[in-house]
Amino acid sequence: MSAWRQAVESYRDRRVMTVLLLGFSSGLPLLLTYSTLSAWLAKEGISRSAIGLFALVGLPYALKFIWSPLIDRLPAPLPLGRRRGWAVAIQLALMAAILTMGFLDPKTQIGAMAVVAVLVAFLSASQDIVIDAYRIELLDERRQGPGAGAVQVGYRLAMLVAGAGALFLADAFGWAVAYGVMAALLSLGIVVLLLSPEPVVDLSDKAPASAPRGWGWLRGELHQAVVRPFGDLMQRPGWPAVLIFIVTYKLGEAMAGVMATPLYVSLGFSLSEIAQVSKIFGFFATIIGCLAGGAVVTRFGCRKALLMCGVLQSLGNLFYILQAQGGHHLEYLALCVAAENLTGGMAGTALVAYISTLCNASFTATQYALLSSLAVLGRTLFASSGGFLADDLGWSLFFLLTTMITVPSLLLLLWMMVRWPQAQAAADG
Repeated sequence: MSAWRQAVESYRDRRVMTVLLLGFSSGLPLLLTYSTLSAWLAKEGISRSAIGLFALVGLPYALKFIWSPLIDRLPAPLPLGRRRGWAVAIQLALMAAILTMGFLDPKTQIGAMAVVAVLVAFLSASQDIVIDAYRIELLDERRQGPGAGAVQVGYRLAMLVAGAGALFLADAFGWAVAYGVMAALLSLGIVVLLLSPEPVVDLSDKAPASAPRGWGWLRGELHQAVVRPFGDLMQRPGWPAVLIFIVTYKLGEAMAGVMATPLYVSLGFSLSEIAQVSKIFGFFATIIGCLAGGAVVTRFGCRKALLMCGVLQSLGNLFYILQAQGGHHLEYLALCVAAENLTGGMAGTALVAYISTLCNASFTATQYALLSSLAVLGRTLFASSGGFLADDLGWSLFFLLTTMITVPSLLLLLWMMVRWPQAQAAADG
């Protein structure tokens, strides 16, 4: 009980609370270029085809690893330190871009709105790069678990504010006010950063930038910014297995998640029933899952927590079978949504904490952006086959498959724990 109490009390650490507030800043812009923006465009009578094309605005989130080496390598625009200088500068630009977006008229300035939306997404993805690096460098190994849980809780709270909150504001006061308030809320991140310390890290592995001297200089800079971070990852014990594990760890959850709403609809649930249950049970279950996952990481270490949370995540998919067999019952829907979000939040926190421990302080932004992008890419590619499998297998067999499909990933994790116990100790701090 003493160990569990210490794990829970880790969330009271000032640095962990700092990470939670920065997670809020990180999550706030996402829906402003996604579902909230789609609602705005639909209310203004913009065609569905045009609204669909706006989904491409989110590409910077998937491609952020491309420019992450620049944030690791170039001097910060503001004299606040390596991480805070970049973060505050990006947040100031992001506030201006969101504010500008709110004053545009989709009916007459749809092209300008698309350009500004891409800019907002680019700056938001860049902010994610810096905040993830700041979190990893600010927290010691024992606090990476609570930090991962805290940043996800902050992110979820921000999505609620930028989703439902922005829609309420827009309905009452107009879109300019809604986006203006969202821009103002980003100032919270600036205040937090100004009141927080710059992480102290050992940069002995990071060669200093040299003065420009033509092609040789450019080649040297590319080597330092791109080759060395990736080469450093390849020096880790069993790095191919690590990459495969990161790509496949949440595969079953992703496949099930894509087909969850189609399952509910096929059973006769109305969209209002699905939305209400998801908002209440889904939101709070996710928050509890993220916090619980951080506590489990602190109590048992990253790789044991990955194993435990991964097993629970897989078993969580069995509740879809209960739903498919039980039919149209709201209590089953609530149980299914709660189980899905609780176990998914726990496993997500454990994975974020694990990826964080893999990063070298000299290349934190680059390495975390790459590894987290691999995790997203794997879920996206494999989850796209969910519809075909559900058609062929039926609901019950499909969700049983999503439960079993993560077993190879968990077996791979077990093998890595036995094969490289030194890496186990390093990951667990």
